Amino acid sequence: MLKGSDNRVEELKALGWSAEDLSKYEELWEYRQRWGAINLELAERVFLRQAEAALPKRSAHGKGGGRKTIQEKSHYRWLSAQLEAMRSSPVETGLENGRIGAWPIVLEEELRALAYYQPVLGLPDTLKAKALIPARERWIEAAAVSGETLSFDFPAALEAIRQSGTPSWKSLRSEAAENPLSYPVLDAEAAASFRATVRQEVLALTRSTFPSLAETSKPEPPDDWQPSH
Repeated sequence: MLKGSDNRVEELKALGWSAEDLSKYEELWEYRQRWGAINLELAERVFLRQAEAALPKRSAHGKGGGRKTIQEKSHYRWLSAQLEAMRSSPVETGLENGRIGAWPIVLEEELRALAYYQPVLGLPDTLKAKALIPARERWIEAAAVSGETLSFDFPAALEAIRQSGTPSWKSLRSEAAENPLSYPVLDAEAAASFRATVRQEVLALTRSTFPSLAETSKPEPPDDWQPSH
């Protein structure tokens, strides 16, 4: 029997894995613990490797040096900082009657997809993440058709974020954006429809864009799935 390991099915459950995959993981893990991996099929060994890659790395003997969580990765923190700047801005806090900016919806869905699929977010991933810039602009242009367009000072927000200690972070917006300060605002009904559309596209783009997810077999999350914080 293999030593120094335990079943981490609850951690996979918290990451949004389906009941079917959790059961499969538990069964294969138990088999490997008893008999080793030599008699497992290739697909079963690959499945276990994928499960273990999705789990946060544990530090050895209580020491530091474990793998960063997705929330600690620079790309995730960058998106989170941009989202918080919008949520706390006068333009967003002044909205009433369930209205919400389209930009926060886009960023919430990007963060949700990252938390679910758990890409490595190393250099190959972050370079490819630039492909989402034109997608964001396209979504925002579509939102502008359905609602009122206000103004948000993206450069000033970015400068404030940089002053907090991460001077290398870039803007969300494309340099070629026709309306670089545009901030569409949607009523509750339009926002729900916009979120549903963006959610599906963000999930698909996340899986197809990040190299570390090239071989993932993880299904899309249930619609009510939300990251645990």
